[in-house]
Amino acid sequence: MKVRSGLLACLRGLALAFVTLAGSITLFVLTVLSIAFMLLGLGVFTTPALIGAVRRHANQRRLLAARWSGVQIRLPYRPLPADRRSGLTGQVELCTHLLKDPATWRDLLWLLVDMTAGCVTAALACVFLPYGVEGWVLAAGVWEPIVDAGDTYWYAFVPVTSQTTANLAALTGAGFALLGLFASPLLLRAHFLLARAFLAPTPQMALAERVERLTETRHDAVDTSAAELRRIERDLHDGAQARLVAMGMSLGTIEALVEKDPAKAKELLAAARTNSAEALAELRDLVRGIHPPVLAERGLGDAVRALALRMPIPVETEVELSGRFEEPVEAAAYFAISEILTNAAKHSGAERMWLDIHHEAGMLRIAVTDNGSGGARVAEGGGLSGVERRLGTFDGVLAVSSPPGGPTMVTMEIPCVPTAPRPAV
Repeated sequence: MKVRSGLLACLRGLALAFVTLAGSITLFVLTVLSIAFMLLGLGVFTTPALIGAVRRHANQRRLLAARWSGVQIRLPYRPLPADRRSGLTGQVELCTHLLKDPATWRDLLWLLVDMTAGCVTAALACVFLPYGVEGWVLAAGVWEPIVDAGDTYWYAFVPVTSQTTANLAALTGAGFALLGLFASPLLLRAHFLLARAFLAPTPQMALAERVERLTETRHDAVDTSAAELRRIERDLHDGAQARLVAMGMSLGTIEALVEKDPAKAKELLAAARTNSAEALAELRDLVRGIHPPVLAERGLGDAVRALALRMPIPVETEVELSGRFEEPVEAAAYFAISEILTNAAKHSGAERMWLDIHHEAGMLRIAVTDNGSGGARVAEGGGLSGVERRLGTFDGVLAVSSPPGGPTMVTMEIPCVPTAPRPAV
């Protein structure tokens, strides 16, 4: 396994060395020239295209960093303006927006570092194994014509002048090859860590992004709360309130008929009893929709198990939670799970669903999977969009993987820490 990873790191380092020399140098020179030509007006048209090419080049490096070395590099770019005008004015606005983005200049600085220090680290990742093989090749007899043609040949610190010294060179080469097997993956990772230092958002950029996201999600939370209050008001007005009014009228009629027509009064009492039971059921459903009693009493794990039992499709649940969480977090997670399970039951055509909930590394992680037809996505105004806004209030994130034909997996993460278990009410 170590041999395979060392060989792969060597080949990948070689590929990256060529990419840094060819791609990074070319993009850096062209982008700097394009920015300089903005004074002549030409750069307004070429700069956005070249900055886009630089970002694609940087994104490719981010992808390789994650795949080859497990180094995650977040995107720092500001979103492009959605209401950009067309024509020359829109082009100027786009160019101005890109040049005002600090990530643009950090990308250019990364190109400069990538073509120097980045190229060196990538080249070092691929140099030890080939150099070790050279020592073995010398010991195989290649040293003789080389020495005959040019006197002493130095392999590292070994002067190769005879078969004995060639054998010593082979031994030294084995050391270099062994070093390469262990050092090449580390040097490749160092290359990507160097890239992350320039391509990842700075703490100031991350803070600005978080403030912007929190501002947006807070506005969404206010809108959602207002809509929820209107729903509760409508449900009370059209449901329980109407039934209670009908009960009051029936009781008034019963009071008038209790002596004149006891049979009719008895019939109206039975109807009033039915209305009271239905009103109570509606109130319970309404309260459950606001905050399920089982969630308050037993916690998120038992609440989602009870929710799964009410689904029309079988749901396999696996819950591993150490303790309770803050009530707003539990409520957000519960209603997000409820929304996703309900949507899957209605629209996915699935025969079975799986729900996994666990907490690790300060994150409440939730995964909902179904074996339906796939094609789910986060669309504006859709159920998943509402879930995303709900989680965003707590800095949570939602990701959807739903290829055509399925399966569909919706994953959610909410940063939180367990609290001491609350006593049952």
